[in-house]
Amino acid sequence: MSQQAPVIISSESPFASDVFAKRHPALIERLTGAWPFEPGQRQALSELAEEGVHGVIRPLPDSASDYQLWRKWGSAYFGRRWAEAPFLWAESFFYRRLLEATDFFEPGPWRGVDPFAPFKQAELAGEVVSAEISALDDVADLADDERGQALLLSSLWGNRADLALQITAGRDIQASGLVADDSKHLWELLRSAPGGTVALVADNAGSEMVADLVLVDHLLAHGLAEKVVLHVKPTPYYVSDATLADVADCLRALLLGKGEARAVGERLREAAAVGQLQVRTNAFWCAPFDFTATPESLRSELATATVTILKGDLNYRRLVGDRWWEPMTTFAEATGYFPGRVATLRTLKSDVIVGLRPKKLAELEDSETDWRTAGTHALIQVCP
Repeated sequence: MSQQAPVIISSESPFASDVFAKRHPALIERLTGAWPFEPGQRQALSELAEEGVHGVIRPLPDSASDYQLWRKWGSAYFGRRWAEAPFLWAESFFYRRLLEATDFFEPGPWRGVDPFAPFKQAELAGEVVSAEISALDDVADLADDERGQALLLSSLWGNRADLALQITAGRDIQASGLVADDSKHLWELLRSAPGGTVALVADNAGSEMVADLVLVDHLLAHGLAEKVVLHVKPTPYYVSDATLADVADCLRALLLGKGEARAVGERLREAAAVGQLQVRTNAFWCAPFDFTATPESLRSELATATVTILKGDLNYRRLVGDRWWEPMTTFAEATGYFPGRVATLRTLKSDVIVGLRPKKLAELEDSETDWRTAGTHALIQVCP
């Protein structure tokens, strides 16, 4: 990966600054309203919110099992203001500190309790997922290629566009928001190497994970993959990021559905039973670095896949590097280091972007909108 593009520092990005000044304090307020936290937990959360806005970065307590690891990772930043640290690193460490504040790793009743579970469960029980599951009966009647594209777009847009919209409004509604679309290349790649392994690195739980699972079923059922390895986070992260428990909850939602939804759930359960669907995790998925730091064991695994599909904005930032790239830098230039073919499905929710054509970039810049961060645009990019 080129090192010419400077790393995004939190203070240099209005979006990143807003995350620490507004979004993190608001999140902590929601958490304290959702859980019967004890005084010590509430104090730790309050101090974290205040620290992120006005204080300096404090390391983990010496008692933390990963204290030495984070001490090494943060040696250049501890004692400095959060805004002075790279945005990717600082945001990642914020969520590690949040888990520390809620006693996620400590012996006792809070050990292993996902602090974001109420938000994930509320989404899973909401109207978007219900409509998504109901629409599967209509999607099942589409021609294979059209069905695959509808499922791909649903997986891309996550909770912004369920399958019901794909059917009632048509694919053009969602395709119009794409700033780059290599979906044809992705399907050609999958068809050219049937019977291999597809690695899918997940992003969000809830409706997006439901859409991801339905896409996985399509790949397996149509012979586009012999095996799909679904990579999820080892611990709660970035509020909505999917863990193994979230995958199980979403699979259960499909199995509790009717018609095609239940059929998809049963096929996926059978695929897991025979090893065609595997769910894995790795500590690196919660590390504060881009993917140039991927450990060798994980690099070797991804190198054997027909394609690794990375979902979401955070994985995109880690793939190309959270840097102030020139937007017309090619996707291949930014990702050439990756071990094997890689594709990304991303809704734009942060500053970084590569692979834009000059005409599209000019159009976006003239739109006078916060197109990089508002989540109103998306992309599908592939590097063979």
